[in-house]
Amino acid sequence: CGECGKGFSWSSDLAWHCITHTGEQPFTCSACRKGFSQNANLATSWRIYTREKPFGYRDCGKCFGESSALVQHRQTHSREWPYRCRESGKSFIVSSSLQRHHRTH
Repeated sequence: CGECGKGFSWSSDLAWHCITHTGEQPFTCSACRKGFSQNANLATSWRIYTREKPFGYRDCGKCFGESSALVQHRQTHSREWPYRCRESGKSFIVSSSLQRHHRTH
């Protein structure tokens, strides 16, 4: 990349990266008119309006609109709750939940 010096194996990856420097947003959501630099971000926005939930967890059947929400949900089943309150001993899946809990003390 001529702007930041980052290297890429594929010219198409370089082209997508360069958009981060130009601020170009070639993908527009037809529902909210918001622009996005990547098609994947447009797809995420579109799922909000269509209520599409393509990321399902087969163990319980629950579905989510974003893959990150599915990852967090899997942790509820596996009991991988890495954020623990030192005062109460209560554990949380995400750090923001622990921070919110700290305000109760």
